[in-house]
Amino acid sequence: MVRVDVARWGQTLDDLRAASLAAPHQRSRERFLALYLIASGQFNATTCAEHIGRSDETVLAWVHLYNLKGPDALTFRKTGGRAPLLRPRR
Repeated sequence: MVRVDVARWGQTLDDLRAASLAAPHQRSRERFLALYLIASGQFNATTCAEHIGRSDETVLAWVHLYNLKGPDALTFRKTGGRAPLLRPRR
């Protein structure tokens, strides 16, 4: 069974929940919510993946990434794709 190692990064369940509510990007919030649900014991990785509509491998990758590199590794970063047609005014 895969566990979320919050103690390694000096975090608590409340920290994961707060990140799932306050992260600036929707994908980051989704990742932290999945970790919170798994760490709190409400779901295991497989049932959590089904609950949020992601594959098992994706959720397991989030858990492993968090355990290896910490919470900053789960922050969404745009890695490619087409540039937006319109850029916001500054």
